[in-house]
Amino acid sequence: MDIDAFVATHQDSWARLGELTERARRIKRVSPNELDELVGLYQRTGSHLAHARITYGRDQAIVGRLTSLVADAHGVLHGRRETDPVRAVLRFVTTTFPAATWQIRWFIAVSAFFMLAPWLVFQVWIGVSPTAFELTAEPAVTEAYIQNDFEAYYSSQPAQNFASQVFLNNVRVAVLAFAAGILLCVFTVFILIYNGANVGVAGGLFTHVGEWERFWGLILPHGLLEISAVIVAGAAGLRLGWSVIAPGDLSRWDAVTAQGRAVGNVVIGLVIAFLVAGLIEGFVTGRPWPTELRVGIGVLAFVAFWGWTIVHGRAAAAQIDRELADP
Repeated sequence: MDIDAFVATHQDSWARLGELTERARRIKRVSPNELDELVGLYQRTGSHLAHARITYGRDQAIVGRLTSLVADAHGVLHGRRETDPVRAVLRFVTTTFPAATWQIRWFIAVSAFFMLAPWLVFQVWIGVSPTAFELTAEPAVTEAYIQNDFEAYYSSQPAQNFASQVFLNNVRVAVLAFAAGILLCVFTVFILIYNGANVGVAGGLFTHVGEWERFWGLILPHGLLEISAVIVAGAAGLRLGWSVIAPGDLSRWDAVTAQGRAVGNVVIGLVIAFLVAGLIEGFVTGRPWPTELRVGIGVLAFVAFWGWTIVHGRAAAAQIDRELADP
């Protein structure tokens, strides 16, 4: 059966499963017969999901939609929607967030390119070209920036105030990069390029005057985690935008809804990463500690983030698949 016939044959039962799942969230609104029907549709749609993954695995729109339907029904039937807030948060941190991040790993690679490529171009160009260096700003402004302003920025406020300000700003950037993806990915790409180019300009200025070690000593402690989180937020936006560009056999609205729910979990989880990055930037980056110590803290945060989202994320995604396959 080709994918068009597959969708046409089962579309009504999927819609009914979604309707019953929403009603079953409030148990008083579901009759015993409807509950039996929900269980049957859940099991049947689970088999459809397994078939779709094997036969139409490259069509992420249909697989994503069925995964969302089965996951929601599974949550209602098996009590996955924890009433205990502590257990719900632990479930999100240990399973939902890393699994959702793993599932957009190829978009993370694309997002990293759009951010890191302009960073590299501007840092190398300004670092080696006297003309580019002179065009960046007035000589007095450039000198003040390199000698004082860039480093002084990290100790310009009390640490707790600075950390809060940085955290809120990063969350705004992440939410914007995600939400802007619906505009066919264009504005998300612009945000990534803009942020990468800004860091590249700063790095190029320091490199040009031989102060590259000081630049890296100030940017790496918090930047390794902060930039990683921005890249992942951009990837979530690109995934959302791609569901508009290529919705597969779903309507664009259904495709965006399914993907928005999935990658929205990524953006929510990134709040934790931005909180940690803000604390590092406020309490570590500007401190007169040995560069090795400050950068070492940044490296530890970087390894922990990618280990959790990608290495553990693969296992978390497999765990969710096993849960969905178990009626």
